[in-house]
Amino acid sequence: MTGGVPVREVPDKHDVLRRLVAMSRSLGQPEKDYVILSEGNTSARIDGATFWVKASGVEMHRIDAGGFVEMAFEGVQATLDSSDLSGEQVKYRLMAARVNPTVQAQPSMETLLHALVLRLGGTRYVAHTHPTPIKAILCAQGAEAAFAGHIFPAEVVVCGEPLFVPYATPGQPLARAVRESLRTYNDRYSQPPRVILLQNHGLVALGPTPEAVIAITAMMVRAARALLGTYALGGPHFIEVYE
Repeated sequence: MTGGVPVREVPDKHDVLRRLVAMSRSLGQPEKDYVILSEGNTSARIDGATFWVKASGVEMHRIDAGGFVEMAFEGVQATLDSSDLSGEQVKYRLMAARVNPTVQAQPSMETLLHALVLRLGGTRYVAHTHPTPIKAILCAQGAEAAFAGHIFPAEVVVCGEPLFVPYATPGQPLARAVRESLRTYNDRYSQPPRVILLQNHGLVALGPTPEAVIAITAMMVRAARALLGTYALGGPHFIEVYE
C-alpha cells in the first residue's frame, strides 16, 4: 500500500511460466497415463492481455520453458470470432497472435480453447489431457448419461459439477461449441466449471493454481475408474448433491 492506496499486484510472467512447466511435467508423467507422445496441452493466464500456452508437438513430461508460447488474448479471440477458417488459416493467425513474433514455436491448435476458458471460464491454469479411463467413457454411447451424476463425495468436493460438451472437430469448431456450453453453464450455476468433458476427446481441468488443476485431474481419473467398475454390478449409484 502506498499513501493509503492499495498497490495492484502485477503477476510475474516468468513465475507463472515456471509453475506451468512444473504442472505440465507432473501431468505428463507416462505412468499416470493422462497423455501419450505429444498429446495434451496446458496454459496459464499472465494478465488480462496475455497468456502462456503449450507449443504444438512438445511432449508434456519433458517440456521446459521453451515449450510454451506467450499469446495475446485479443489476437486469439479475433481468430475464434472470424468466419469459418481452415486448419492452415487458424495456424497462420495463431502465429500472428504471438506476443514475440521471433519465437519459432507454433502454438497448439487448441490455443483457441485455452484462451476461451482462461477468460470465460474465469480461471488461471488449464490442463487438457486424455486419460484412458475418461476417454473410454467419453467414447462410449452412454457417455453423457454416465457423467450425469456423482458417485462419491470427494468427487463432488474437488471437481464440482462437470460440463459435458458434445463432440466437435478440434480447433475453431470445438472452441465455439465450448463457448456456447460455457455460457449456458455459467447462467445456470452462476460460476464456471472446474471440469469440462469433451465427448470423444478428453478432459479439461480449470483451477486457480497448478496444484488445483493436478488434484482435479487426478480425482476425475479416479472417478472414471470407479465409474467403469460400477458397470460390472449394474451401473452407477448416483448420490444426492446439496447445493
